[in-house]
Amino acid sequence: MADFENEKTQDKKKTWRVIVILVLLGLAVNLVLPKMMDIRHAIELVREMTWWAVGMAVLAIGVVYLGDGYCLHALLDTHNHRLNIFEGAMISLASVSIGLVAGGWIGAAAATYRFVHKHGARKTSATIAGILPSMLVNAAIILVSAVGIAYLALTDRITQSQLIQYGVFLLFLFVFTYGYLLALVFPKATYKAVNWALWNWARLRKKPYDPAKTRQNVNSVIQAWKSLRGGSWFRPLLGAFVHILANMAALYLVFFAAGYQLNLGVLFAGYGIPILIAKVAFIVPGGVGVIEASMAALFTSLGVPKEISIVAVIGYRLVSFWLPTFIGLSLSPFLTRSKAFQSDETPAN
Repeated sequence: MADFENEKTQDKKKTWRVIVILVLLGLAVNLVLPKMMDIRHAIELVREMTWWAVGMAVLAIGVVYLGDGYCLHALLDTHNHRLNIFEGAMISLASVSIGLVAGGWIGAAAATYRFVHKHGARKTSATIAGILPSMLVNAAIILVSAVGIAYLALTDRITQSQLIQYGVFLLFLFVFTYGYLLALVFPKATYKAVNWALWNWARLRKKPYDPAKTRQNVNSVIQAWKSLRGGSWFRPLLGAFVHILANMAALYLVFFAAGYQLNLGVLFAGYGIPILIAKVAFIVPGGVGVIEASMAALFTSLGVPKEISIVAVIGYRLVSFWLPTFIGLSLSPFLTRSKAFQSDETPAN
């Protein structure tokens, strides 16, 4: 259970060390992949790319974060707190980038909590804003991946062992994402399980542990979820689907720019399955290396020329991952310090 109220000052040296490692890993992947094809052909492909389509792909990635912003806007609107879509998009960009260098999805959720709470939202509202968006995006990923896997199965492009493997991945992501919703049904048992796990984790790390804080966090999550009853989750879910569909549109546009038009089934499979694999391999920040390699290999296996697959995948990751990451990192100090961002309201407890 993440302690969303504990805002620790990040060690700048550690942050920059993680960024350097992340960049080096990304460079390694993006330098190795082109060696799997004729470099001269790759250069010709890049020269002949339809650049207006690349520009449209960049705009589609902008829509991705506007979808995130709408998700946050809709969530906070149910709690009578105003956050416009553009502010929500900035929070999402910065939080995802922070999560890459500090704590993964937990770090991103904690950053979202801090930014939203700084904006004047109550703790319950900020908690649900930190937790729910990633859960809704995962729901969209599960659906898109399932459609892609079904397409491969119906067209006999997947073995039985692969089908079982991907099914296990889907089940893992579902349980990992939604397993703790059992707290709504079994709050006491959930508290005991979480308390036991965190107590042992603190003992291993030789750190102090406060069970009262754990109980407070469990209760906060339960109350936040109860506040979404009555269908108020539908609008945030719409924002999550905008996130996924705009990402898929960007991928399609980059392939189109490289001279290849993906059909819908191949697009669902080529996008959904690599993202699913990256979610399962959550220890790799941003899926760096995992997404590029699996996506290029999958598209090639589905009949896309290898050179186009590699060039398009690298281009897609540049506009969908690297560009937003560095924009998000630059936004973080602004959101933390800017008086213009902070609400005039006094945060309610």
